[in-house]
Amino acid sequence: MRRLSVFENVSLDGFFADATNDMSWAHKHDDEWNAFAGANAGGDGALLFGRVTYQMMASFWPTPQAAQMLPDVAAGMNRMPKFVASRTLDRADWQNTTLLKSDLVGAIQALKASAGPDLVVLGSGSIVSQLAQARLIDEFQLVVNPVVLGTGRSLFETVQGRLDVRLTRSRSFTNGNLVLWYEPA
Repeated sequence: MRRLSVFENVSLDGFFADATNDMSWAHKHDDEWNAFAGANAGGDGALLFGRVTYQMMASFWPTPQAAQMLPDVAAGMNRMPKFVASRTLDRADWQNTTLLKSDLVGAIQALKASAGPDLVVLGSGSIVSQLAQARLIDEFQLVVNPVVLGTGRSLFETVQGRLDVRLTRSRSFTNGNLVLWYEPA
């Protein structure tokens, strides 16, 4: 059975996006962080996005600018299989992308039960919230960024009820980021 992980940047006060849906505060470009991001993108997983994150990613990673700035990450992002959950998109043109048009929970249950690489959600807060509510996420990788936003969107804004998790490991970076790995308890 495939595993489903989440890789999310959050602010110190727990938001994945600010009040205007901006996430630029999470973009760091130092050697240590770039090596970590490149190693993550070099895996053999499949990516899962919501429409907004997909459109943002698809507008950047296939470009020459991305290949020049972060060649390892760009190569991995373009090579990996991708799934985009959207009721409004008619097609998904970024290479290796499959469009999931209906019943997100059912589609992810079917993907997890099928053969293939593990799945990773990048960004896509509403997708994370829905899949966390359905108890389909096997691991949360949260990057706590050294910034306080004051207001914004919570990663778990639609989760109803308690979701207990346990810390399995952590890693700190000189840029102030702290990556925390959690699994459902």
